Amino acid sequence: MSDLSARCSATARRAALEVGPMLRTGFRNEMNIDLKADIHDIVTKYDRAAEQRIREIIDEDFPGSTIVGEEDGAHGDQSPTWYVDPIDGTSNFARGIAFWCVSIAAVVDGDVIAGIIYDPVQDNIFTADSTGARLDGELIRSRGFTTSGQATVLAHYPMPADLAVDEDYSLRRYGALVKDFSAVRNTSSGALCLAHVAAGWADATFNFGTNSWDVAAGSYLLKLAGGSYHAYRNGTEQPAHGDFLAPDYYAHVADADFPLIERTMLEGSRLRSA
Repeated sequence: MSDLSARCSATARRAALEVGPMLRTGFRNEMNIDLKADIHDIVTKYDRAAEQRIREIIDEDFPGSTIVGEEDGAHGDQSPTWYVDPIDGTSNFARGIAFWCVSIAAVVDGDVIAGIIYDPVQDNIFTADSTGARLDGELIRSRGFTTSGQATVLAHYPMPADLAVDEDYSLRRYGALVKDFSAVRNTSSGALCLAHVAAGWADATFNFGTNSWDVAAGSYLLKLAGGSYHAYRNGTEQPAHGDFLAPDYYAHVADADFPLIERTMLEGSRLRSA
């Protein structure tokens, strides 16, 4: 498996780096923005073009393997299964905010075996494979503040769907987080937030209603770096096997204890499923 992990990691790295120049060219330039589900869910021509090229590169190295992409769905029927988000943080990308990334993960039998998160603006490439979690080739450890009074949280909360379910609850809970933690930031890009927690640049992150391509690479990177990843579905914490498929998650640095986020996850996940 270690050989396959290395091969998948090399392919994902090549694909992410190849689309980087195109994405940097589009960033902070005029572009057309299209809507998908609603005004909060946008897409650009760069999302589509980057995913197409990533698919081509994967298919060159692993013909017929299954590729699940945000923009073009699932194709192929062989292993490994690849989860691809060509631009995680499209809203940031489209408005010139420098917090977005390329996320690619390879999965075999329900377990992630390789992941790449590439930040083209900072030129940071996070890799996760059988050799460990790395940033630009150097091993990283998920260490940081472990109590709320000192910790910084990257919170994708409340989102429009949270407000639709129970606006009063969501706003009260967000207020409690702001009071309890040293800093709460909503930066978008779940994959890059997970990478920042893996590197120890933030202490926790959480989100509801996410997709597998958003978290497959980041959750694996974080766990290899020694952090913790908790997945939830219908108000219940899920087992580690296949946890990237669950819609709700909470992740933190090693040895952290943030009970307010844990309660928020359990209650919020239950509300979302009602």
